[in-house]
Amino acid sequence: MYNEGAAGLTFWSPNVNILRDPRWGRCQETPGEDPHLVAQYAVSYVKGLQGGGGSGNSRLKVAACCKHYTAYDLDDWKGVDRYHFNAKVSLQDLEDTYNVPFKACVVEGNVASVMCSYNQINGKPSCADPTLLRDTIRAQWHLNGYIVSDCDSVGVLFDQQHYTRFPEDAAAITIKAGLDLDCGPFLAIHTEQAVRTGKVSEVEINYALANTITVQMRLGMFDGPNGPYANLGPRDVCTPAHQQLALQAAHEGMVLLKNIGRALPLSPQRHRTIAVIGPNSDATVTMIGNYAGVPCSYVSPLQGIARYAKTVHQHGCMGVACAGNQQFGLAEVAARHADATVLVMGLDQSIEAEARDRVSLLLPGYQQELINRVAMASRGPVVLVLMSGGPIDVTFAKNNPRISAILWAGYHKEFEQLLQIQYQEVPLVEPQSPRAY
Repeated sequence: MYNEGAAGLTFWSPNVNILRDPRWGRCQETPGEDPHLVAQYAVSYVKGLQGGGGSGNSRLKVAACCKHYTAYDLDDWKGVDRYHFNAKVSLQDLEDTYNVPFKACVVEGNVASVMCSYNQINGKPSCADPTLLRDTIRAQWHLNGYIVSDCDSVGVLFDQQHYTRFPEDAAAITIKAGLDLDCGPFLAIHTEQAVRTGKVSEVEINYALANTITVQMRLGMFDGPNGPYANLGPRDVCTPAHQQLALQAAHEGMVLLKNIGRALPLSPQRHRTIAVIGPNSDATVTMIGNYAGVPCSYVSPLQGIARYAKTVHQHGCMGVACAGNQQFGLAEVAARHADATVLVMGLDQSIEAEARDRVSLLLPGYQQELINRVAMASRGPVVLVLMSGGPIDVTFAKNNPRISAILWAGYHKEFEQLLQIQYQEVPLVEPQSPRAY
């Protein structure tokens, strides 16, 4: 895509923040609350993106970036947003919890970049704290790359946090703290005045510039058409091998939470008509979550199931907010006349997203009522499929004997292909203990 002029080679990913509250809107981006797990995920993710360029000044396929450094896990909660949040964290908690994945990114993954966050840590903006940036990332962990601000972070610490009196002071303290690159216009506008007033030196700016240009050189951006990846083009995108790998990732990423009486896999011989119900039943964009690329194609759950059985479709409610129950009667009728029912429920980016924290772990609106009413009406097995990035409390469904199976599907474009494999009678692993719930 870069060779075609349709993409860059710098990816500000992965998000390796520790998940401290399951209602955080961005928990769909990061693997969990365990520092060791997140650290190992971070290392594998970085190495996968960067290819062979994992050490020294070796060649990079693309440049990864571990974000958001550090103690960042709040977007908008009860009147406090990420631009004004001051994380009060002990040095031990920084060392043992929040910084563990970032250290692994740099030391083990040799990541090309680290992004500092909007919030303050113990009263100092992360992008203006030399202890966090210069002394830790650069001096202790030996980052071979650049440190970048989250977008407009420098402007935020001046305009919203009022951390400095003058804008050139904000430019100076961030560069001196170890910031190399500003995502946003603030440094481009105010750094010259900081130099003219002696608040930052050209030598310090040159050092920051060298850190960014070195990564560009390792990416081969000055090599012309002679790089090792110069022959790649559109024919190498969405290949059968790529799509098969995506399918494998979807299989391994989904979780079977309940399967009473081996209700799954469904069989096209026994279940000739399937009622497909729910606000996510015909979803497309919802399936890829946030920060996703352009998919090769979309096949909704409804379309996927329709390839193997006759379908009767009802949304039940329009949108995952499910603000009313006016359409529940039609959904009940559909379930009553089908051999099996698949309820595709859950969340989307209107409920959980960057800058949007959740207020509850329960399903939104009337979703729980829709599930219970359809389960009671259904004449065949009922399969509840959950699309979400964050956790959902579905204790009611686990305890409902009318719901035969529960499958957490996350945000996976390959969901419909998993249904295809189910119909081919490939068995799914059943939970071995209550821990599986």
